[in-house]
Amino acid sequence: MRNNQQSILCPSCRRLISSYVEQCPHCGMRRPGARWKQFSFLGPDGGARILKVLIAVNVVMFVITLIINPGQVSTSMNPLRFLSPSSDSLYYFGATGTIPVTRHGWWTLLSANYLHGGILHIVFNMMALNQLGPLVIREFGGARMFVIYTGAGVGGYLLSYLARIPFTIGASAAVCGLIGAALYYGKSRGGAYGQAVYQHVRGWILSLFVFGFLFPGINNWGHGGGLATGIFLAFLLGYSERKKELFAHRVLAGTCVACTMLVLAWAVLSGVITVSSFHR
Repeated sequence: MRNNQQSILCPSCRRLISSYVEQCPHCGMRRPGARWKQFSFLGPDGGARILKVLIAVNVVMFVITLIINPGQVSTSMNPLRFLSPSSDSLYYFGATGTIPVTRHGWWTLLSANYLHGGILHIVFNMMALNQLGPLVIREFGGARMFVIYTGAGVGGYLLSYLARIPFTIGASAAVCGLIGAALYYGKSRGGAYGQAVYQHVRGWILSLFVFGFLFPGINNWGHGGGLATGIFLAFLLGYSERKKELFAHRVLAGTCVACTMLVLAWAVLSGVITVSSFHR
């Protein structure tokens, strides 16, 4: 016999409802009690969850490139080079640029967002993601945040490919997409809060590009492309105060998740096979 007294929080609007209802009476979400929806990124808690997963996947990919490495991992005491995977390892596990795209394929435009060239590289990018992610999740929702993050990473590396950058990696293009989304939100919303967000994010952009021009090896094309793509996607998708998160946004986010999982699985599989062949 079904227990009609069991209650849950709707994954979309977070209001208390019965687990057996076919449609949430508050927001209209279909089958809110489905188990898979309780563990997705549909609501505010899900947005925080997808942020933790993003950071974890970046860390796992970094560890893999250190362990399964045909070259020499740098153990230099120079903080900029300490625990740096070899260029060979990054190349085989999905770095992008004119060389990898030509030899491996366009899938590297996505995989490169989850690779990093050293311990400081990944620490700085994950700190930025952890600071910017909650703001974008709060104003756009978890699904739209992930679409912006994924699209900006690909868009940034596509622009750097067109600019003939031969070899590049890192989550910074995707993170710049979150900066672009927050910039668009602050300017579009206006008011005291919108202006505060706009001014804060503008400071991020200034620091980012000053840093990019002062230090060699920074992919400013990727940063600029990610920023522009983030602004465009934020405009296209809308933010929560003007447009509630739609089913289409969730489908699009699910597609981005599936593509990311497939690309990273292929990157790891092909990388392991290639590196293993060197030891035969």
